[in-house]
Amino acid sequence: MSSQIRPSLSPPPPQPQPNQSITNPSIHLTIPPTTEPTHQDDHPSTDYSTRSQWLRAAVLGANDGLVSVASLMIGVGTVNQTAKAMLVSGLAGLVAGACSMVIGEFVSVYAQYDIELTQMKRENAFEEKEKLPSPAQVAGASALAFALGALLPLLAGGFIRPWGARLRTVCGVSSLGLAGFGAVGPC
Repeated sequence: MSSQIRPSLSPPPPQPQPNQSITNPSIHLTIPPTTEPTHQDDHPSTDYSTRSQWLRAAVLGANDGLVSVASLMIGVGTVNQTAKAMLVSGLAGLVAGACSMVIGEFVSVYAQYDIELTQMKRENAFEEKEKLPSPAQVAGASALAFALGALLPLLAGGFIRPWGARLRTVCGVSSLGLAGFGAVGPC
């Protein structure tokens, strides 16, 4: 089945305006004027853009902490089969990763903050300053989430004696944690 488009020689019909009626012998159509949203859930004064910055950082931090520390513990656990080596490497990964997340997020969000503030100065739009994300809040959320994500494999595999069970536990808890963070992230 094929279809063809043929150009029309007649001019296009006029676009209806609000409160304008279009009458045809077989159809009568009235276009009402547009109004504000009537849904009870729509609150035009609620702005989620600042919350989205730290929520994004928290979800990314939790996933990063979970994957980084679990990978580090599995790698060290493959070479050195003692629980102490896995715990020490996991704890070192937690501290180093949390510090890295704080610094990285702070610099990133502060650069964005600085650019948006400069743009507001150019446009004389200082009333929107409260909408800008706080670099310290975003960095703190990222570091805390990294540490919480890193605690899952540390607590799950750090105190299990048999080597094989310890590695399987770290892998299993990490997989469940990623699924859980993935489910909570969009909420």
